[in-house]
Amino acid sequence: MFSARLAFRAASSSLKVAAASARGLATEAAQPAVKAPRMKKFQIYRWNPDTPEKKPEMQTYEVDLSTTGPMVLDAILRIKNEQDSTLTFRRSCREGICGSCAMNINGRNTLACLCRVDQDLKEDVKIYPLPHMFVVRDLVPDLTQFYKQYKSIEPYLQRDSVPEDGRENLQSIEDRKKLDGLYECILCACCSTSCPSYWWNSAEYLGPAVLMQAFRWMIDSRDQAGAARRARLENSMSLYRCHTIMNCSRTCPKGLNPGLAIAKIKKSMALA
Repeated sequence: MFSARLAFRAASSSLKVAAASARGLATEAAQPAVKAPRMKKFQIYRWNPDTPEKKPEMQTYEVDLSTTGPMVLDAILRIKNEQDSTLTFRRSCREGICGSCAMNINGRNTLACLCRVDQDLKEDVKIYPLPHMFVVRDLVPDLTQFYKQYKSIEPYLQRDSVPEDGRENLQSIEDRKKLDGLYECILCACCSTSCPSYWWNSAEYLGPAVLMQAFRWMIDSRDQAGAARRARLENSMSLYRCHTIMNCSRTCPKGLNPGLAIAKIKKSMALA
């Protein structure tokens, strides 16, 4: 009887030890593994209009990629929130829809929210504002002229007559499809600021983004102002400064083809 009790106690003790060991293993498994730091350098253009005597400079920051989102915008947001609140840039949707975070990243105009960070820790990420634009501060370009040019093409439906009985301006499926690849433009200005012709003639040349939007309205079957729209482009500068360099089509973050739209405008002008 005594030996049976000893055996029972030994078995109970073994079970308790096993249960405790199992709980310990479960706790260890539940705890996330600590990721080793992966530090990446970001060289960012800085200029403050409040200190005009100080020349623009590149300032270097380090970000741990193991605890940061995959996009460049994730990194610069973290820099602003945790390292330097004076860093200035535009951003909004974080989904490639608004076009606010357009900037030059490693030599290419693109959207910071759509540009993935290169995982090679030996290579720095170099970030500048959109090229050949006046700078408001840091990574913020002055888009006043760009929007003024966009306004000049009157980017809205114009008609000489109103549909009878208050009906909508109907459009066939085929005519609607003609607008694909045009209406998706988000006016980020990546294409226009990558164009050498726009760099040197931005006062008069409308540039790829605005011309693509002009073409969008010129071919809309519901619009009745085609002749007036073409007449506004009938000069040596507004349209014909395009020399088909095609930087615009290569850099568009939405995958659009402004160069093709401009070529079609030229063709329609020649045949009009």
